[in-house]
Amino acid sequence: MVRAPPGGTEGENVPDLSARTNPNPYSKNAGGFPLFPHISSEHRGEGCVVDKGKHVFFVCLFFGDLTYEDTMRTDVLLMMLVLHLLLLLLWTASACAVNRGQKLEPHRHFRPKRELFLMRKTAHKIGSAISRKNPDLTKVRGKKSEQVFKIDDHDFTMRPGFGGPAVPVGVDVQVESLDAISEVDMDFTMTLYLRHYWKDERLSFRSNTNHSMTFDGRLVKKIWVPDMFFVHSKKSFMHDTTTDNVMLRVYPDGKVLYSLRVTVTAMCSMDLSHFPLDTQTCSLEIESYAYTDDDLMLYWKEGNRSLNTDERISVSQFFIQEFHTTTKLAFYSSTGWYNRLYINFTLRRHVFFFLLQTYFPATLMVMLSWVSFWIDRRAVPARVPLGITTVLTMSTIITGVNASMPRVSYIKAVDIYLWVSFVFVFLSVIEYAAVNYLSTLQERKERKLRETLPCTCDMARPGTLSWTFSETDINTTGKYDIPEKNGIKQDVMLMQMAIESDPITGHVGSGPYGNVWIDTHAIDKYSRVIFPGSYILFNFIYWSFYS
Repeated sequence: MVRAPPGGTEGENVPDLSARTNPNPYSKNAGGFPLFPHISSEHRGEGCVVDKGKHVFFVCLFFGDLTYEDTMRTDVLLMMLVLHLLLLLLWTASACAVNRGQKLEPHRHFRPKRELFLMRKTAHKIGSAISRKNPDLTKVRGKKSEQVFKIDDHDFTMRPGFGGPAVPVGVDVQVESLDAISEVDMDFTMTLYLRHYWKDERLSFRSNTNHSMTFDGRLVKKIWVPDMFFVHSKKSFMHDTTTDNVMLRVYPDGKVLYSLRVTVTAMCSMDLSHFPLDTQTCSLEIESYAYTDDDLMLYWKEGNRSLNTDERISVSQFFIQEFHTTTKLAFYSSTGWYNRLYINFTLRRHVFFFLLQTYFPATLMVMLSWVSFWIDRRAVPARVPLGITTVLTMSTIITGVNASMPRVSYIKAVDIYLWVSFVFVFLSVIEYAAVNYLSTLQERKERKLRETLPCTCDMARPGTLSWTFSETDINTTGKYDIPEKNGIKQDVMLMQMAIESDPITGHVGSGPYGNVWIDTHAIDKYSRVIFPGSYILFNFIYWSFYS
């Protein structure tokens, strides 16, 4: 109930709007009802009562005297809406300012007790059917790691127990792969997991379940870790795909496990005197850079069992025979003594590749050079190219092998084999040169002998020369100054001398001219036996010594 408009009787009820017959009940002529008919007249123009409602208060304060005709104007209506929104924003800001500093309670959705009971009962049934893993409370988000370990309260630039005894740091390694071994650069490349174990009481924390806490590389930069490096390394890097391959695990009593994945290329001094029948021993050396043995004591955590390898590790040219560990002390004149850990591995080279690529081709070239011993010595176009071809092929094999090897100052086993084979091929060429030269000397002596000896036909006595005659082309026997008779060139009668054996003594060439005859075929006959026999003997000695 509201009071009647001015001029009416106090306490009189406001007429029902639906009973009015005026088509425009909100006009001034119809009683002057405003835009908001639910607001009483005392709120229009006479001020508003605050406890009647905040929205009513604001509307009455600014728009109490506006009637329906006033609101028909578009600009007035838009202005009214904008002012109304501004007033709502101001009221909301004032309410927030009043409640500022008070703790806001999160929104909670309260369920009926019966619904909660049914949910718990269903969860109990599911849990009984499926085995659950006990949750690790250390993986529940709590305080920051700096607050858990109180990093700000300690100086981690100093080693644990600074000023006291040396910090024992255990090491174990798992070799992931042996990537490459180079004889030319004298180095090897290895990928491994390097793990360190030590105790730092500054990192101890409270834990009811005695579970460890695991972190990545971001915490490693804030605490103390051993400053390990690889001695004689040429280059190394830590893997960072997709993030830094670093793991830090801290136990409640302060024990720390620090693991990282590294690929390192280190120097390996190889002895290639038995190459390719050699066995090489290389080592990867780990040492602290700054801390001497008075501050840090490195040791293999479990001896030889601290070094683990993947069974699938293989190298193309080598067979891995053994992995083992050793520990020694290294002395530097400027800084002192340091603990040094060694990862030693023994490699035996696969020789089958070199048998196919080097030894078999060289042996075939030597055997090919022996073919000339069965070719007639008068076939110069056949024997000379064969010897030259084998020599050039052996030179190519030697050059190809030396191109892939370091330039060492000592002789390798493969050099001995190739150069001996080259000598055999070269001697086969020299053998034919000797045969050809001796044949030429023999022909010259026969020519001189025919010019000086008298012609005694059909004379054949023991121990003397027997003469026979044969017609031969003058082009094959040489040119001699023979006069023509009656304009016709006379045929040349070539005298062939043969030394008969003495039936009494059995000696050949016992006559006065016996030392003139030289059988040049004997050199080829002897070479057919001497060359293969010598080469077989060389191979037997070679493989017996280097195997």
